[in-house]
Amino acid sequence: MNTVAAATDTAPSAESRLKITEIFLSLQGEADAVGWPTVFVRLTGCPLRCQYCDTAYAFHGGQWRAIDDILDEIAGHNVRHVCVTGGEPLSQKRCLGLLQRLCDAGYQVSLETSGAIDISAVDPRVSRVLDIKTPGSAEVERNRWDNLACLTARDQVKFVLCGRADYEWAREVIREHRLHERCMVWFSPSKSELPPRMLADWIVTDRLPVRFQMQLHKLLWDDAPGH
Repeated sequence: MNTVAAATDTAPSAESRLKITEIFLSLQGEADAVGWPTVFVRLTGCPLRCQYCDTAYAFHGGQWRAIDDILDEIAGHNVRHVCVTGGEPLSQKRCLGLLQRLCDAGYQVSLETSGAIDISAVDPRVSRVLDIKTPGSAEVERNRWDNLACLTARDQVKFVLCGRADYEWAREVIREHRLHERCMVWFSPSKSELPPRMLADWIVTDRLPVRFQMQLHKLLWDDAPGH
């Protein structure tokens, strides 16, 4: 048998593969599924460069994986929750197909997305965790504001705040768009930039209709990849 032909026959087609940085089992560290054992599928690539990014290792590299192969690995972990993340997972168009396949398989699926790419085509069974980039992120101009009209009660919005100016900016965004009436809204302090207790005090003082969160996985494992 021609080995070159055999390799070509077994390789996944471009229509059924994604570039993957890592797949791993951990605890969900944030959003409404916090604490649940979760399989994370981290896709490679991101068009943004937020100054506080903790997953820059996912910008480049990765391996092409067939969607069937990805699903097989997820099934081997035997848990209900799956989080598709990045990088920016929606920068790969075939991410939409993966999300649909995961929902069809009966998983509780969440998508962590930067908010810079259209979310309207994401399977409605997915809980979309949408970042809104603050001025302190250095990527505020990348926010795609028309995404807000797509949000439903099963979705979530997250602000990572770098200081008081970010807090006041985010507070105004919530008021202007009435985000708390659309979905759950989370405020997180940027690690080493905003003391968590200070952010908590601001939220309490303002009676802001948001939920405070610290990233559980960072408290447990710091920033170690694969957790």
